Amino acid sequence: MDKLEKTENKIVFTTDIDETLANSIRRYVNHIQINAVDEVEISRNDSALYDETIAHRIGLIPLKAKASGKSGGKLKLETKKEGFVLSGDFSGDFEVVHKEIPITLLSSGQEMAITAITKEGTGAEHSKFSPGLMFYRNVTEVTLDKEFLEEVRKVCPGIKIVEKGNKITIKDNGKDEIADVCEGIANKKRKMADVEVKDELVVTVESFGQIEVAEIFKRSIETLKKDLNEVGKQASKAL
Repeated sequence: MDKLEKTENKIVFTTDIDETLANSIRRYVNHIQINAVDEVEISRNDSALYDETIAHRIGLIPLKAKASGKSGGKLKLETKKEGFVLSGDFSGDFEVVHKEIPITLLSSGQEMAITAITKEGTGAEHSKFSPGLMFYRNVTEVTLDKEFLEEVRKVCPGIKIVEKGNKITIKDNGKDEIADVCEGIANKKRKMADVEVKDELVVTVESFGQIEVAEIFKRSIETLKKDLNEVGKQASKAL
């Protein structure tokens, strides 16, 4: 497993695992337990938006997971200020991931008072509980005539290129879709690119901010293992 890119909310790496296993891990991202707003009590709403619209917006605000693993809690918002009411105006048991999400707009003299009640759930139940995304593709290597060397360097600066005789081989860096790019370059002169699809996968995991991006991959595997163990136990009893 080689790490190709890592930012605060994204990680890209290569791994030599079976595609069916990768797909199972991907699907189990939406089986990770995540806290989100489940009920909204609006005691005052002088804004132009209906209570239902405001409740829907609040329900989709991502909440940072507690280090203690605490499940459930409350968030409160009370404001009389003129201007936008933002997700960062909430305070309580959880911290919001993005503090600048607009909820509604208040004019002078208007007020808003809200209590939001959270609970744990999974993305399989509702997208508000989803911690992020995972997707993958096969690693590719492309071989072209050397005449395309400079154009490939121009289109994909910094990409690894191996020169051998009158041919060049472009190595997959996990970021650029080199197969499509190189085929397009070759097709301009009515030539073919030799594309080799490897068994190795480039996996990308992105976090919506509730938990760390690496934690998403780990928890997805742990949850998958738990369910497989349960299936094994049930099968042993039945047989």
